[in-house]
Amino acid sequence: MEQEEIHLRDYLKVITKHRNLVIAVFALIFVAVALYTFSTTPLYKGTTKVLIEKAASEELTGNSSSRIYDPEFYETQYQLIKSRAVAGRVVETLDLAANFDAYRGKNSENTSLLQSIKGWFGSIKDLISGSSTDEETAAKDPAAELVRVADRLNEGIAVNPFKNSRIVTISYLSPNPEFAAQVANATAKAYIQETMEMKLASTRMTLEWMGKKAAEEGAKLESVERALQKYMVDNDIITLENRLTLTPQELAQVSSQLVTAESKRIQLETLYEMVQQVAGDYQKAMAIPNISADPALQTMRAQILKAEQNILELSGKFGEKHPVHKKAVADLDILKSKRDQEINRIIQQIRNQFELAQSDETNLRAQLEKTKAQAQGLNQRFIQYGALKREVDTNRQMYDALMLKAKEQSITQETHPVTLWIVEEASVPLAPVKPNKKKNLLLGIIVGLMAGIGMAFFVDYLDNTIKYPEETEKALGLPVLGLVSLYHEEKGLPIEEVVLKSPRSAFAESYKALRTSLMLSTSEGVPEKVLITSAAAAAGKTTTAINLSGALAQAGKRVLLIDADMRKPRIHKAMKINNENGLSNYLAGGKANILKKGPHENLTVITAGPIPPNPSELLSSRLMPQLLERLSQDYDVIVIDSPPLLSVADSRILTRIVDGTVLVTRARKTTYHMASRALKLLTDINSPVLGLVINALEFKKSDYYYQYYYASYGNYSNYGEATEEV
Repeated sequence: MEQEEIHLRDYLKVITKHRNLVIAVFALIFVAVALYTFSTTPLYKGTTKVLIEKAASEELTGNSSSRIYDPEFYETQYQLIKSRAVAGRVVETLDLAANFDAYRGKNSENTSLLQSIKGWFGSIKDLISGSSTDEETAAKDPAAELVRVADRLNEGIAVNPFKNSRIVTISYLSPNPEFAAQVANATAKAYIQETMEMKLASTRMTLEWMGKKAAEEGAKLESVERALQKYMVDNDIITLENRLTLTPQELAQVSSQLVTAESKRIQLETLYEMVQQVAGDYQKAMAIPNISADPALQTMRAQILKAEQNILELSGKFGEKHPVHKKAVADLDILKSKRDQEINRIIQQIRNQFELAQSDETNLRAQLEKTKAQAQGLNQRFIQYGALKREVDTNRQMYDALMLKAKEQSITQETHPVTLWIVEEASVPLAPVKPNKKKNLLLGIIVGLMAGIGMAFFVDYLDNTIKYPEETEKALGLPVLGLVSLYHEEKGLPIEEVVLKSPRSAFAESYKALRTSLMLSTSEGVPEKVLITSAAAAAGKTTTAINLSGALAQAGKRVLLIDADMRKPRIHKAMKINNENGLSNYLAGGKANILKKGPHENLTVITAGPIPPNPSELLSSRLMPQLLERLSQDYDVIVIDSPPLLSVADSRILTRIVDGTVLVTRARKTTYHMASRALKLLTDINSPVLGLVINALEFKKSDYYYQYYYASYGNYSNYGEATEEV
């Protein structure tokens, strides 16, 4: 379901509805602001403008730090201005320790009632907390009195920087305009003096510390220099650097030679193993390349080959027994013997070479280890030397830096770390700055209106009661059949007799309007059987039933009014009718006549009768619908008054046997929650609900439309008769 748009007139309606509350809140706030404004002592402000800049720190080396914006620096300066030290200087300069109240103007004729009340409460607070004792002690101790006055002076000092500038205003508020200007100017000067003294004190402390530190560093430098010199002498550090340079080269050379020797030894070892395997077998030995490649052996092999060829020739020519042949064979044997000797020599040579290679490898490896040990020893001594030398260099740099800084401090101690100038001294103010009467009154009007309107909306939000037909119809989804004003009984006329005895009064017109709404609620006119009920007690359902019956009787309808509220019956009392026999007697099986003549010729009444112990069971019996069916043939309309819906089940029993139900609500008493629960009980059993009646509505508290209706049409009669104002 689309939410309905809220218009401006809805807000105006809320404000109009609670206009008395709005006016009361506005008046309260405005009067309070006005009293405060006109009773406050006027305060004058003395203002001094000061230029504050962070000065660049110049050094002897020519370096200087640039001027950059430093929020912490400026905030520090603001706190320094408001410090107790600066305030104490002002107190001493202006001699305020004993005459602060007189200078400030505490006893002046302008002291307001509000200030007097504050002072009175302050005196009580001091008495409770013991501050008066502190003031007596301060009066005896000048130092304590100075601190107390300085703290009080600081309460009125304000420091405010100008945006996007280095200008700062130092202000002081006081009832005495001359005193305000004096304090502002004195505070600026005291701040400059305090800054200078802080710088001088800091420089003195720095120089003292640097002097002590420089002496310590000098002694330390001398000690480490002596230690370095002794170490250099003990370890011959003068030639150590040259040796440290040559040792890596020597180490690399020995490593290279060792690799070569190891490779040669491996080759000879392999050859030697091969020679050992063929020991004694000269033919196999000659197959080894290193043996066969020997030039002498090759020559002998050629001679042996030639001798063998010669033997073959001599054998064929002379025969084997010829002396020449024998001599040739003997020569061959001699050659072979020499060959074998040569092979043995070569094998011995290989053995010797292998053993020599082993010896060279062992010697080179030992030399490498010795060189490594020498290198490590040199490195350790050089590392120790480097550590001592670095310590000497570090101490020398520290000593030189301290000496340079001490000279800088001694030269620049007169310089100022902050650039301070009094740009504009405070002049005696001509007009007070507080209170701003126009501003305060305007704020009082604005805040008063806003608070009043806000309170109106807040009260309206908390108010969940039924009051207006438009809101009720939107919230509950049912038409409002009639509005009945709140009745103020006058001239001894009870509310139940107004319709019949004062038919042209505004109150009677409300029920006539309800009668008309009932006539238009269905296409056949007024329903034959109408049940009048409410969500809770004291909503006015019985009064509505009686007056509606009277209005219908005046319209010529034959009306029967039945009091079905057998728990708290009231119709017989209102109409002054005997209640010995009534509805309870009939439903219990009685045969007596229960119809009684009403105050109008067209109105008949059935009272509730004696209160039974079981009203719900009686109403649930078959006699009740039979009674209504039989009586509906004799009467045009039957109006039934029943108990509240949320209290008992009687009304839900009756609503099933009637043609329509009217729910009566009391303005500003019945909540929407109660009405919703009551309607849910009716809709759950499909009861025909005709609509709502808003009873006891105060038109004077309603919006302009209902006030206009009340004023225009509520207080006259067609025949000029006086009517009741309701």
